[in-house]
Amino acid sequence: MKMKLKDIFKIEKKPVKGLLTLEWVMLGYLALTLVVMLFAQTKLQNPESMLWGRVRVVAITAAMWAVYRLVPCRLMMLLRVVMQMVLLAWWYPDTYELNRLFPNLDHVFATWEQSLFGFQPALTFAQSVPSAVVSELMSLGYASYYPMIALTALCYFFYNGKDFLRCATVIMTSFFLFYVVYDFLPVVGPTYYYKAVGLDEIARGVFPNLHNYFASHTDCLPTPGYTDGFFYQLVESAKEAGERPTAAFPSSHVGVSTICVLLAMRLRRRWLMWVMVPLYVFLCLATVYIQAHYAIDALAGLVCGCAFYFVLWPMTKSAGNR
Repeated sequence: MKMKLKDIFKIEKKPVKGLLTLEWVMLGYLALTLVVMLFAQTKLQNPESMLWGRVRVVAITAAMWAVYRLVPCRLMMLLRVVMQMVLLAWWYPDTYELNRLFPNLDHVFATWEQSLFGFQPALTFAQSVPSAVVSELMSLGYASYYPMIALTALCYFFYNGKDFLRCATVIMTSFFLFYVVYDFLPVVGPTYYYKAVGLDEIARGVFPNLHNYFASHTDCLPTPGYTDGFFYQLVESAKEAGERPTAAFPSSHVGVSTICVLLAMRLRRRWLMWVMVPLYVFLCLATVYIQAHYAIDALAGLVCGCAFYFVLWPMTKSAGNR
């Protein structure tokens, strides 16, 4: 049933007393990474910053819970969820602080890519389709990642309120599952690996082991495509603001956007699918086109996204999400 605007401010008769499932998931991930930090504290480059960042996350979560308890309405519930999603932007670069403890594995994944396709799709895709229109569509898709997540969550909030928390929990839990992989699997992706090795060497099929190179080097290739495009510049600005040599395999962009499309399908809103599906297709292709991921990263992201959705959706109902 579609929610009326006045219902957003209505005090709930049975407010949630404790933490939300998605907040417990976040705290579980926080605890896991704290254990890793404890054992690797002498090797971490920014342990104090990482620790205080976690303290701030806990403080923000506690503050949002307290405000909701004072004013237990659906608006405050929405703000609690939105805050945790916003904090994902802080958790993402944090994975780099942990995975650079381990030797880089891009040479392995680039070799698998070459064996599977006979070439490097991330190297040749943009070169074979140099059109400005294609470039902008790819950049549009990639830039639509977080808007797609927000649109999915908000549609559940307004059109299917009883499953809003289930939707948000599936998305958030999937993010943290990807982050666990990124913490321990140091694959940086083509834009960093190709830059370090050199495009000529990559084109010749030479994929050297760079060991711990990315522990102290964060240079990447400029995004290929139409450099004067609006969406191209948007993607470049996002890379400059928060990109790190981390989180390549599997692609969370493909994985989480797959989950969002599957969640959108449950709502049976035709207009939503007309918006989501084209953006989803452009996004999946863009991950390789802009050299953020190997093609096998995108394929693995698709598999993980489907698996996470079909496992987590039933689990979130039994977890008490309303």
